[in-house]
Amino acid sequence: MNKNILGKTGLEVTCLGFGGIPIQRLTEQDAIDVIKELKNQGINFIDTAIGYTVSEGYIGKALKEVERENFYIATKAMGYTYDTMKAFIEQSLKQLDVDYIDLYQIHNVSKQEQFDNVISENGAFRALQEAKEKGLIKHIGITSHNISMIEKFLEFDIVETVQFPFNIVEQQAVEVFKKAKEKNVGVLAMKPLAGGAIQDGEIALKYIFNSGLVTVAIPGMDSVEQVKRNASVANNLTALTEEDNNKIESIRKVLGNDFCRRCGYCLPCPQKIDIPSMFLFEGYVTRYNLKDWAKGRYDTLAVKPDSCVKCGLCETKCPYNLPIRKKLEDVIKAFE
Repeated sequence: MNKNILGKTGLEVTCLGFGGIPIQRLTEQDAIDVIKELKNQGINFIDTAIGYTVSEGYIGKALKEVERENFYIATKAMGYTYDTMKAFIEQSLKQLDVDYIDLYQIHNVSKQEQFDNVISENGAFRALQEAKEKGLIKHIGITSHNISMIEKFLEFDIVETVQFPFNIVEQQAVEVFKKAKEKNVGVLAMKPLAGGAIQDGEIALKYIFNSGLVTVAIPGMDSVEQVKRNASVANNLTALTEEDNNKIESIRKVLGNDFCRRCGYCLPCPQKIDIPSMFLFEGYVTRYNLKDWAKGRYDTLAVKPDSCVKCGLCETKCPYNLPIRKKLEDVIKAFE
């Protein structure tokens, strides 16, 4: 599998990495089996987060069976002050059950206030620097869904990696990724399949690997089969063909940019609506002509979108500023 140097970290990482969000849905043993398959396929980069419930713990258990030295481990936390980030680092080390973490990222900095806190005297960056000096972490990165925040961190020149959504339909990071490359900052592409909205994983990854902008793409994978399938793309990479480009344009036309990436930040809903799943089922109806299949699963749900009371809490947490309440109404119409 092709490897790239992760910017100024100097780490030689595989072009395909592992996103640790979806293993939350698995049993511990199934998650361990997925991590084992990463080793089998030669994938050496794992990205998770302290906020992904059991993900760090599962990965920690798996590392006992596949040998920690086979992987570069990246995690992240939404701690913007010194005290909160210091506590999160300690918690991640404990949950992953490792002596050090290769890359620790300040997670989802989306507002100026958060940025100011991070770089202040009592901010998260100070805690990360101290942890780095002690050997508890090796490198420092940033993640965001707000492109201006990535630009600010690059301007201050204080991080070694940046992580931002990048895929066939989300292109807002192109110029920033170019700037990162100029500054020798590693680039992690989150949401390479647009949170599952892009059904053709092969073309989605092929597009990213051919872009020349990304050091490592980190699709979420929750089965051994997904690992094998994605690794096959990375191991047999070819240039984009005219047919590939036509597929890419078709995907852009169908999806646009007003869609759910299934990041889950909108949850929990006070009415217990599984908001991302609502939009997933709607997509099977409106985009992929699988109404009967989707309806069978939709009908089994205990709580449907008509339980929404329009409180709007979900919209305050959505990093993409989607009109979730309106979109839930669209889901209801799709299944009428």
